[in-house]
Amino acid sequence: MTERTIRLFGDPVLKAPCEEITTIDDGVRALITDLLDSVQLPGRAGVAANQIGVGLRAFSYNVDGSVGYVINPVIAEVRGDKELIDEGCLSVPEQWHPTPRHPYARVTGIDLDGRAVTVEGTGVLAQALQHEVDHLDGYVYLDRLERDERRSAMKQVRESDWF
Repeated sequence: MTERTIRLFGDPVLKAPCEEITTIDDGVRALITDLLDSVQLPGRAGVAANQIGVGLRAFSYNVDGSVGYVINPVIAEVRGDKELIDEGCLSVPEQWHPTPRHPYARVTGIDLDGRAVTVEGTGVLAQALQHEVDHLDGYVYLDRLERDERRSAMKQVRESDWF
């Protein structure tokens, strides 16, 4: 098992949009293995490639016993009005903030064989899908917070031991 170190907020790799994967090669296969290994630790719902320092569009997820990955994911559909849901992030340790998320999300992409993949769900899975695609687009969940909550969150980040 190869658990990769999670990059923390402030690392430039988290703010750069990730590149689309155009060729499935041994490097991409190794990345997916590392993403799957890294997401299976307790308390992890998803890991995006840039969270382990790789600027490519791929993420893994682990929600309610369902573990998988998506290469070149895009949010194909969201449904419902955004709701404030407590959310945290491995790249922003020890913080949880009410984050506006749609209650349903559907993501499309491909697998290692180039076949179309669709992952959809409600609740934690919908939240994780939106969260991980945000990472690949160069956003962390703090960017989605409402103004006053974001101000408070950034103060907590600046005062944290890890920043």
